[in-house]
Amino acid sequence: MEAERLGLTVKNVKSEFLEDVIAIVSPNGLLVEEHDVAPFFTDWRKRWKSDALGVAFPKSAEQVADLVRLCAKYKVAVVPQGGNTGLVGGSIPPKEQASLIVNLSKMNKIRQIDALNNSMTVEAGCLLATVREAANEAQRQFPLLLGSVGSCEIGGLVATNAGGTGVLRYGNMRDLVLGLEVVLPNGRIWSGLKTLRKDNTGYDLKHLFIGSEGSLGIITAASLKLFPKLRTSGTAMVALRDVGNAIKLLRLFQERLGNCVEAFELMSVEQIQVVSEHPAGRKSPMPLSAPWYVMIELADSAEGWDPATGFEKVLEEAFSESLVEDAIIAQSENQAQKIWELRHSTSESNVHAGFSIPTDTSVPVSALPEFLPKVTARLKAEIPSCRVVHCGHVGDGNIHVVAILDRQHYESQAFRETTAAKVNSIAYATAALFNGSISAEHGIGFCHVEDLENFKSDVDIALMQAIKSVIDPKNVMNPGKILRPRQITKAFAS
Repeated sequence: MEAERLGLTVKNVKSEFLEDVIAIVSPNGLLVEEHDVAPFFTDWRKRWKSDALGVAFPKSAEQVADLVRLCAKYKVAVVPQGGNTGLVGGSIPPKEQASLIVNLSKMNKIRQIDALNNSMTVEAGCLLATVREAANEAQRQFPLLLGSVGSCEIGGLVATNAGGTGVLRYGNMRDLVLGLEVVLPNGRIWSGLKTLRKDNTGYDLKHLFIGSEGSLGIITAASLKLFPKLRTSGTAMVALRDVGNAIKLLRLFQERLGNCVEAFELMSVEQIQVVSEHPAGRKSPMPLSAPWYVMIELADSAEGWDPATGFEKVLEEAFSESLVEDAIIAQSENQAQKIWELRHSTSESNVHAGFSIPTDTSVPVSALPEFLPKVTARLKAEIPSCRVVHCGHVGDGNIHVVAILDRQHYESQAFRETTAAKVNSIAYATAALFNGSISAEHGIGFCHVEDLENFKSDVDIALMQAIKSVIDPKNVMNPGKILRPRQITKAFAS
């Protein structure tokens, strides 16, 4: 790794910089050797790869602040990183300038749990699984749930405004955050870790950083909402002939059972088949005789509530109205787990099946029955050897349309990337026909910067650029993510 190539004009500047980093985090808090840093320089799908001067592991917000000030002194970019489970290259170093990855994984303390206030304050490096377990031990629940629950970290989840299977009932990460602690690009620490539900004292600053993907500052801690612990839950898997019936079934459950629908996830039969081909050997517990399936979880904190009765009541009505083709209700926790393993194994299975391109569009729920066949038909018609599968969240309009490319046909990386761009373009253009979004929960990273410019208005881009310019005028904080460096457009200035 040559210092000149990374933007440091004199070789010994790199050495001095790293010595100063060690002075902050200790020798054990910095990785620089190629075999040590390799996992941090690429995304988990191995789609993008770059490099940096090293990977630093601070243990406090003060150390993060010292690192940010040091990077400013040496004109080194700062790349925040957590579990590195993202899908859009948001935590991969830029190739255009020298950078330091600041990995928050060692900042993993749970600072406070206030069960009476239904809140907890945790550091950015806490694993989602750890947070959920700690809440459970306090007789509460933190409802965010993703397939990467054992590896994704709170800081990254906040920075990307993560979604997951619980959005239907609880909202995405933006709805679950009460306060934040953030190291700003100038090295100051903003301490906004309040746990209030109501605080009407001017701008709600935390929302600037939620979903900003580390481009405005480094999230070092978060105060999170907790909810009553669920006493009872039940799971069912239902076969349907079309997406329209899936939406009608969701509304029927909500109308008959109120706010007891914990999750309602859609999978195409092709997606389940891909999961079943994975070496892990996960199989559907029911015959695959229909084109669509939903996994439903009902849950409540009320004592004596019976989810099986709820399922039977609603499904009986659904069968009488010909909304469903077949259904099974899990008779044990183990059977329920096997149903949900199908859903949570999709990303891993799709990567195993080929070169996976998961789009992340959202449209109004009512538009899903028209959007999905339209985008699928275009992909199959325009992308040779393309396998199209679907999985996602019916209740918020975010069904992931995934194109899986045959590795033999798409052997060349350049060919793959060109095709990936085409897949995304088709998905985005089709979503735009329904007034949809190009990203519902994955974010922008550097992967979709150009797409954002194409599908957002000039005023939208100008407003975001203005915020970035004020908070990070030197563009040192995760540069190249969400926005490319440029002047504020006249559309905003005028």
